[in-house]
Amino acid sequence: MHQHCHGQISVMESQRKSSGEDSSGERGSLHTWKGYSCSVTPERVLLSRPVLQAALGTRHGVLLVEGGQVYSFGEFRWKQSQVSEVGPLKPVLESALSGQCVVAVAAGSFHSGAVTEDGGVHMWGENSFGQCGLSSLTVVPNPTPVAVLDPDTSPPHTIRVLELACGEQHSLALSAQHEVWAWGSGCQLGLVTTIFPVWKPQKVEHLAGRHVLQVACGAFHSLALVRCLPPQEARRPLPDKCGQCNQLLYTMTDKEDHVIISDSHYCPLGVELLADGEARLEPGRSPPLRLRGSPSEPLSSHTSASAPGLHPSITDHTDYERRTVAQNGEILTTTDSDISAAGTDSDRTVGGVGGAGSQNSPYPDDQAVKEYLKKLSDTSLAEETAKMTIAGASFQPPADSLDLLTSDLLPGVMPVTTSSALNSLVSSCASAVAERVVSTCEALSLKKRINCYYPGVGGVAGAPGGVPGGFPGGPAEERVRLEESMQGKKSCSTGDIREEEAEGLSRRLSLPGLLSQVSPRLLRRASRPRVRAVPLTPVGGLPEAGELLPSLQTEVWSWGRGEEGQLGHGDNLPRLQPLCIKCLSSKEVVLVAAGAHHSLALTAQSQVFSWGSNSSGQLGHMACPTTIPRLAKLSEGIRVWDVGAGAQHTLLLADGDCYQPILYYSGQQVREAAQDAPQDQTEGYSYTQQPVLLPFCMNLGYVSGVFAGGQSCVALADRNVTGFIASLHELAAAERKFYCKLSSVKNQILRPLLDLGENCYSSAGQRPWVRESLGTALGPASTVLLQSLARCYCRLCHLTGQHSALLTANLRRRREVKSLVMLEHASIFLDTYNEYCCSVGNFLVMGGFQALAKPSLDFFGKCPELLQRLAESSEENIPLSDLLVALFYLPMRHLHEYGRLLLKLGTCFEVSSVDYQKLQDGCSKFEALALHLKRRRKEAEYTYHFWKSFPGKMTDSLRKPPRRLICESSNKALTLQNSGRFSVNWFILFNDALVHAQGVVPYKSLFSTHHVFPLATLWVEPIPEENTDLYGLKVISPEETFTLLACSSMEKAKWLRSIKQAVDQAMSGAGQSGSGAGQRAEPPISRTASYTFYKDSRLKEATYEGRWLAGKPNGRGMVKWLDGRIYTGTFKNGLEDGFGDYVMPSKTLNLNDHYQGHWKEGKMHGIGTYKYATGELYEGSFQDNMRHGHGMLRSGTLNSSSPSVFIGQWVHDKKTGYGVFDDITRGEKYMGMWQDDQRQGTGVIVTQFGLYYEGAFNNNKMQGTGVLLSEDNTTYEGEFSEDWTLNGKGVLTMANGDYFEGTFTGEWGSGLKVTGSFFKPNLYDSDGDKGRAVKLGRLAVRPEEKWRAVFEECWMRLGCEAPGQGENQRAWENIAVALTTSRRQHRDCPEMNLSQSHNRTLESLEFNPQQHVGPVTMEKYDRIRHYLIKACDTPLHPLGRLMETLVAVYRMTYVGVGANRRLLLQAVNEIMSYLARIFQLVRFLFPDLPEEGGVIPEPSSDPQDKKDSNCADTQLESPKPGRVVSSSSLLLPVLLPRLYPPLFTLYALEKEREDNVYWECVLRLNKQPDMALLAFLGVQHKFWPVSVPVLGERTEVVSSTKDACFASATETLQQISTTFTPSDKLQVIQLTFEEITKEVVSSLEDSFLWSMDDLFPVFLYVVLRARIRNLGSEVSLIEDLMDPCVQHGEHGIMFTTLKACYYQIQHEKTT
Repeated sequence: MHQHCHGQISVMESQRKSSGEDSSGERGSLHTWKGYSCSVTPERVLLSRPVLQAALGTRHGVLLVEGGQVYSFGEFRWKQSQVSEVGPLKPVLESALSGQCVVAVAAGSFHSGAVTEDGGVHMWGENSFGQCGLSSLTVVPNPTPVAVLDPDTSPPHTIRVLELACGEQHSLALSAQHEVWAWGSGCQLGLVTTIFPVWKPQKVEHLAGRHVLQVACGAFHSLALVRCLPPQEARRPLPDKCGQCNQLLYTMTDKEDHVIISDSHYCPLGVELLADGEARLEPGRSPPLRLRGSPSEPLSSHTSASAPGLHPSITDHTDYERRTVAQNGEILTTTDSDISAAGTDSDRTVGGVGGAGSQNSPYPDDQAVKEYLKKLSDTSLAEETAKMTIAGASFQPPADSLDLLTSDLLPGVMPVTTSSALNSLVSSCASAVAERVVSTCEALSLKKRINCYYPGVGGVAGAPGGVPGGFPGGPAEERVRLEESMQGKKSCSTGDIREEEAEGLSRRLSLPGLLSQVSPRLLRRASRPRVRAVPLTPVGGLPEAGELLPSLQTEVWSWGRGEEGQLGHGDNLPRLQPLCIKCLSSKEVVLVAAGAHHSLALTAQSQVFSWGSNSSGQLGHMACPTTIPRLAKLSEGIRVWDVGAGAQHTLLLADGDCYQPILYYSGQQVREAAQDAPQDQTEGYSYTQQPVLLPFCMNLGYVSGVFAGGQSCVALADRNVTGFIASLHELAAAERKFYCKLSSVKNQILRPLLDLGENCYSSAGQRPWVRESLGTALGPASTVLLQSLARCYCRLCHLTGQHSALLTANLRRRREVKSLVMLEHASIFLDTYNEYCCSVGNFLVMGGFQALAKPSLDFFGKCPELLQRLAESSEENIPLSDLLVALFYLPMRHLHEYGRLLLKLGTCFEVSSVDYQKLQDGCSKFEALALHLKRRRKEAEYTYHFWKSFPGKMTDSLRKPPRRLICESSNKALTLQNSGRFSVNWFILFNDALVHAQGVVPYKSLFSTHHVFPLATLWVEPIPEENTDLYGLKVISPEETFTLLACSSMEKAKWLRSIKQAVDQAMSGAGQSGSGAGQRAEPPISRTASYTFYKDSRLKEATYEGRWLAGKPNGRGMVKWLDGRIYTGTFKNGLEDGFGDYVMPSKTLNLNDHYQGHWKEGKMHGIGTYKYATGELYEGSFQDNMRHGHGMLRSGTLNSSSPSVFIGQWVHDKKTGYGVFDDITRGEKYMGMWQDDQRQGTGVIVTQFGLYYEGAFNNNKMQGTGVLLSEDNTTYEGEFSEDWTLNGKGVLTMANGDYFEGTFTGEWGSGLKVTGSFFKPNLYDSDGDKGRAVKLGRLAVRPEEKWRAVFEECWMRLGCEAPGQGENQRAWENIAVALTTSRRQHRDCPEMNLSQSHNRTLESLEFNPQQHVGPVTMEKYDRIRHYLIKACDTPLHPLGRLMETLVAVYRMTYVGVGANRRLLLQAVNEIMSYLARIFQLVRFLFPDLPEEGGVIPEPSSDPQDKKDSNCADTQLESPKPGRVVSSSSLLLPVLLPRLYPPLFTLYALEKEREDNVYWECVLRLNKQPDMALLAFLGVQHKFWPVSVPVLGERTEVVSSTKDACFASATETLQQISTTFTPSDKLQVIQLTFEEITKEVVSSLEDSFLWSMDDLFPVFLYVVLRARIRNLGSEVSLIEDLMDPCVQHGEHGIMFTTLKACYYQIQHEKTT
């Protein structure tokens, strides 16, 4: 309990003011009295502040008032200085607590406690037994802090406490972690200790890990209310040995034909431990077993325990009368769930093992069996049950068989498994009732004899209640079932025994170390399937309710002394450890209270269970025994919601007929001196037989809580001024009443109905008669719906129970609006009601209630008064099915009740207040839902009646549970336009589909065909009526469009509205409702839906899921064909359009073809990737589902039979145009023209063996004129007929220059036939200069012809039909669209996510950097240059894509086999052609850019010039120096770095011979020291460096110095190898010259000008020392690709110098 403290005014006070009540103590007034006589009038205690909580001890009381102050009254034996007694009317303030804000108080017999807001504990009073937790004091006069510390942490941290409970000699605290801490004396502490008192609070370890909700203390016993473990936690392994005595908790004996499992371990530490360690038994009464007096009274099996070592010696097995029963718990019968085993297990061994004096066999001897059976047949079995003992250390009584066999005589006995964790195993293995009989009979070896009683014992079948096992054939099952149903009818308790079993099973399934011993027979039984699958208690409650609502799945645990039976375990034994009271586990206990020697449990269904001492009738009933919980006897309709327990009395707070609470009292009458003693009183006391009403309760006002202690009673009450308090009470009372009603229906109607499906046996017993089972009556579909209905009902019931418990708890604590969960979290309630209404409607629509009427009639009889009473129906002769419908729709009425009560609460507040607004909103939500569900019910009923009259054949296919009728055209209000003369059309609009049924006139009732149009893919629009008198509606579905004609404009409007609303609701998923509030006028024309085509030839039987627009797929979606094809991507107007992914299974291979790329109008069109099932992969352009445009096809993998790669142009799926084909198997590469997949036209072939061919191809063969060169430069120029086959005229030139001229035939490399002349030209001086060198490249494809498709695609992307033909503006728009689309695609695909900088780059590329039209200046030129660099770096940009493709094709051509030196010229020309063609594109995008060779003027610094430069004339008169625009300067920096590796390889191959000569010379000359080399090269002395810097210091140059002179220039020149473009390389040469000059100038110390004669030797020295390996290649590359405008400038001269050095080094002669 939390209260928040404020200064002078608290939450309560402000609440009071806001609700209009004055602060004159109208809230929390305290009334106290004793006893129950008519003359008793409560005394009101006057305090300045409202009382929030009271606690009573034996002779004193403690009060907590608003503001957190504490008052005491009564006798205070612990106060020395102050008054030791204060009357209840004059409480005294506990000043020691001033300054503390107390939130909870507690009182024991003679001590008190308080909890402060920060979770601290203060105790005071009697402390002889350590109950105040303060050592060395026998009394604690004033509240003193007590530290609750956790010793397991270091340092020990303080535990925050929520609430306290105090007994006579002990105290308990509940921590914020929901664990229990105890201190004081006695076994009621639940601690593992023998030393008392326990001064320091210690944790009760037995409850650790469980969620304790509340604690209560009796004089010498303790109670805890614990939340049940969730199912998964319950499956944790449980300990298999007792924590104290180390005995096995579970024992098992596996006999030849049966297994005995026992879990009735009773720990010897369950008896009181004395200081000297001697064990003694608590003195206790052990009433003998007796026959029950009434059907509601359970049968109890009471035993007294024997002390350890005391074994009764049994001389005569048949002397049953003189023995008490000791049960070993093997299979134990209890009622209303378990009564714990009463024997002590420590002194018993199962199976006759161990223990002195134990028998070898646990069974009675044969004689005993005969005697026993005789007695069974002769005498009243019940008497015998009480009189059986079995000798030895192990007790093995046939308890179960007795109880079961007496079930005829004792109606209502319900067998259940034993207490403790093992009962789950027993219930799952030996399980159902009848099965238990068999087990027990086996245990007694009576199987054969028992057959005469039960002819059918034997097989195992599905047992009732959903637990596996059981047997058909005998009357026992029938009896058990009858007993269960009787129990259901007679008991108000809602716990279902079978449910408890099922829950117990899930909660305690795991038995450590036991299953390994279980016999296979047992496990076989355990694995049998369950029968009933509907749990009527939702496990864990509603998921979304979470921590908002209190848990109803609770257990009550008790421990301490039990001599009065106050522990509730069915015996009088003490318990040192907390033990669960099993029979309360499914009773939904929400509050526990403990009197001195009795205990109370209050359930969510407002019932009170009581047990323990009943000396004064304090249990509220006179039934015996009192050692197990029983219901207090109250008149029907009295719902208890708060309890208090005193020394010998009980106080109950309940709802009566009106919602003002009433008080009941049961227990001792307190005699007053003035009163005359009544006749029947003994020694001044009398007591109640059952709770009596206290007549004065109506005068107290609205009582919010009751407290009891000693002989006193206290009630806290509020006066109702503005009606707020009354309304809160009314709301809580209504919810409690509603929950009780729901529970009654669940237990008396729903559960029996669900159980109807099982076979029932006649009481005669011999032949089973089978009632029509539920499954047969309902059919499988409706059975599932009934189970769903049951589930939803139970969920609603559970939510109501939780809510009523919360409202009740809030009445006791925070009486304010903000504590109402139904306002803050209305959705939980609304959703649950919606779901429930839906399930009832579905069952109704399918005719479930009609079908249920027949089995119900069998069950409820011809006069269903019970049904009528529960359904609140007053009509006579109402059909049973209608009664059931009314009953199950009853909960919907409660929504109006919510609305009414919230509205009533709202009237207590100002209209402007927040609370009023909240209540008003809540009210409107519940009212709206009530109306909505009412409509849903009408729809369901309308639909049900429609199906009753509907022609039979179609019903089966069209009738679906969620389907509701909206309207239909049987009145011929709607017809189909252009329908045949004899055809009949019927249109039925459901909430999910429009059905069109058709028939022919003579057979009006038989509609031969019908078609269903799902609403999600239905579009409807009105046809304008101007021209015609027709009232038409145009209906569009994916495959059909038709016109409906209405008979009037009103009818047309009705259908139009109905269809549109139905479509809208089908779209929004509200599907069920007919016309919800706040509808859109129009359903969206664009929507997401799924549809299966049935007509469309292309899509027949394919399913489409995705976006639609007006009847056609449009936007993202997916199509799945039946043959396995799948398309995922975008659609436009019903066809694939945009980017998509297409998978097509291959029929022959077990693999798929897979296309990923662009589509247009249903066909592959644009860039894409196609992976063939054969392993081929095509990447490139498509058109009309064919490869068309530029693309690359890879066939096979490198290790497959024919790996090859083709890259080039395709036309209509065939290679046509220029392409490169790399045949990896043969080691050949073809670069040339193709037509229809064949080499046709000019081309080049190079092979890995160095052969080179260029020339004509025809029909895929070398045919026509060609040139063939081999590795050693042998050349043939002439006619070819086949690949590598010479045929015709030609010239064959040898490597040394000799040549043949004539006619050749034969294959190259395998012998040639030659007819002709042989020449040796260098014999003749005159012909020596002729030279036969063949000029290559003439017969190859011209560079500008290559890769045309690649450039055309780029132009197409810019929106141009042909190169240069198009609008600049459109090109920029296309660029922007391409980039934006790509960015969006990447945004939608998380795995392709772009970085922020990449995104910014893309955004910047969407705009033209040259904003203003006009001549390009240097600034604009730089902007264009930067734009191009970024664009070419981005593959998403058309230029970037072009660049990427060109790099790919270039590498494809000149890498691998293509790295042939003879291809160098073509490679260089290809780059030049790229530059020219890209420059054309650039000039199209930037039209103001000057053409090749044009000049951009340098910006002038003079402002006057700037002004002039705006005028064209001035420019013409005085041209300023500027920058020359060239394709190479603009584009080479972007292109060349990407193409550099293959290009430079070709240069290196071409210059290999020269470079080798050069390198040899470099290595030789570099052996010399610096001075020697300078002298050798003829460098003038004045240029020799005198000193050189080494590591920062200058060092003299001596004759041995090496690699030190001109070192900086050398290092600079070496960088030429790390640059790519000619301009960068020239820049490096220039810097080298500058470095040389710098070093020379520093030594000469005066200015001078170089002459070439002086400079050349120095530069030659630097070139030698730079040791550049492929200098020849570098020189050639610069020469070939250098910008023409640079050749004659400074750079040109420097380059010439470098070139001269290269040649000089090659021809250098050294002496």
